Amino acid sequence: MPSKTKIIHEERRLSFFEKYLTIWVIACIGLGILLGKLFPQVAVTLDRISIYQVSIPIAICLFFMMYPIMVKIDFREVIKAGKTPKPVALTLVINWCVKPFTMLLISSLFLGVFFKKLIPGFEIVKGGQEVELYRSYISGCILLGVAPCTAMVLIWGHLSKGNDGHTLVMVAINSLTMLFLYAPLGGWLLGVNKMPIPWQTIVLSVVMYVGVPLFLGYHTRKLIIAKKGFKWFEEKFLHYLTPVSISALLVTLILLFSFKGELIINQPQTIILIAIPLFIQTCLIFGLTYALARWLKLSYRDAAPSALIGASNHFEVAIATSTILFGLSSGASLATVVGVLIEVPVMLMLVRVCLKTRRFFPA
Repeated sequence: MPSKTKIIHEERRLSFFEKYLTIWVIACIGLGILLGKLFPQVAVTLDRISIYQVSIPIAICLFFMMYPIMVKIDFREVIKAGKTPKPVALTLVINWCVKPFTMLLISSLFLGVFFKKLIPGFEIVKGGQEVELYRSYISGCILLGVAPCTAMVLIWGHLSKGNDGHTLVMVAINSLTMLFLYAPLGGWLLGVNKMPIPWQTIVLSVVMYVGVPLFLGYHTRKLIIAKKGFKWFEEKFLHYLTPVSISALLVTLILLFSFKGELIINQPQTIILIAIPLFIQTCLIFGLTYALARWLKLSYRDAAPSALIGASNHFEVAIATSTILFGLSSGASLATVVGVLIEVPVMLMLVRVCLKTRRFFPA
């Protein structure tokens, strides 16, 4: 009989897809930009297939990213995670008491001070108000900072070999908290009296990205284990299902970058300027949460998803809100789109950091 250490080692080993994921991601980004350039009308048409700013093609891809993860979740772990207050409290404090304010500070410092001379001009936003471009970009960054990630973080937590139960619990809590805190906090940071809540976008994205895959995943797991047994489920069914998540992620990347391919080619300088503070913010929040998790003596399986949840953003809600407030062609909307474009490569880098440093956490 193989030793327990050997079993754990084999369970934690990266698959072929996961091992070379960075290479696949770079290739898909390049392919997406190329397709967007060669066939811009196809990309524009697909991008317009949406309900309340939720892209249907992206929603389909995200379903196939989430479903295999939901099938793998042992729901006893979810119940256990819900009874562990420290990682939940850490994630909530970082998401709502730290992250929005560091985003405001970093984006204002870089876009409003360091890069201000590189961002000349004004724009007319929705409602006819004239705004300096750099302020518009800062507004978009703020909207990203107050929108903590929901569905996408499930795949980052899964790739980092974290506690899927804890990640799922935090997805549910984040979604609920966002309904109450997103508007007042975002409105205060933007300096406006009223900020509309994209209720439909929040609810629809949670249902499509989390609710449906969770429901089907739970019942698939229950049915297959009852019919075929746990051994067949784990050795056969999951073996063929595992590459589906990664494949769906890669297709999502091709779609996202094909939608914005023309934008990337036409405004590369602006995108780089906006991407720098967003990258710094992401790494700062990740590092802070990861260090606090170590200080709180959390296990690696709770520390990794806590840090990744804090680092990532709910870009659908941010894009929808910027469109409602400032208009689709505004600088704020451009900043939220840049957030989408850098999210996957940066989060994959942080997943690698987690995997390389897990030995520093208690078992």
